[in-house]
Amino acid sequence: MATLLALKSRIKTAKNVSKTTKAMQMIAASKLKRAQEATLSSRPYAQKLSVLSQNLLNKLPEENIHEYMKKNTNEEGKTLLVVFAPEKGLCGALNTNMVNELSRLNKDLLYIVTIGKKIESSVKFMQNTVIASFPLGTTIPQFSMVFPLLQIIDDYFLNRKVNKVQILFPKFTSLFTQSPKLETLLPIEISQDKIEESSSFTVFEPQPQDILPSLLRHYLEILIHQYLMETYLSEQGSRMLSMKNATDNAAEIIESLQLEYNKSRQEKITSELLNTGGATSLFAYE
Repeated sequence: MATLLALKSRIKTAKNVSKTTKAMQMIAASKLKRAQEATLSSRPYAQKLSVLSQNLLNKLPEENIHEYMKKNTNEEGKTLLVVFAPEKGLCGALNTNMVNELSRLNKDLLYIVTIGKKIESSVKFMQNTVIASFPLGTTIPQFSMVFPLLQIIDDYFLNRKVNKVQILFPKFTSLFTQSPKLETLLPIEISQDKIEESSSFTVFEPQPQDILPSLLRHYLEILIHQYLMETYLSEQGSRMLSMKNATDNAAEIIESLQLEYNKSRQEKITSELLNTGGATSLFAYE
């Protein structure tokens, strides 16, 4: 049976852990609220911009398609994969799920760009070809983070180094669900699901072929920024939930150790009374 001193030390350690996880839970909760407001408020704009881009692309003749829409025919069949992942650990199984999803892909056909420090070491350990790494940061991602990423994407896709550009990011569905999602960013394809029924009555001024380059550029910028926001939001949500679970587990451990400590303490007192004859003296006057 553990000594009283050892039990007391374990109780103290568990209480310290509980205080730490509770503090991390509160910090993640405050960041989560701001991140959720920013991410969810930008989703409608990104979705509407996607619909507008699809409507515009649908009106263009085939000879006027943009470079972002052309399918590359690189013999190597390479893909540029941009992986968005949390900046830090202690966020449940989110990092592990991202690594597991990445491991299912053929690493010989990938050039990888990582965003987030935790995924960078895992990608290198898996011996993937990493061409660039960026930090996600510990605050809400700024729009300026988009431009170096888009520059790399332009270099590899427009110069025909890869056939397509894909994005792997944690999709925030709810506080309890943040799952990895793989999407194709380039080439852009016309999706009938995103074309509005009223698109035939839409009038563009100036002409669609004149608007297209700047619109598609802005469309990609908004999409990449939305991926950054989704990743940051998923990290905070997953961390808050995991720290809450850790705090609850610590409370259960403290309660269990406290019961064991009290039991051991009573046993020790009883043993001392028996060994010193104290129990006999209590009944001396009967």
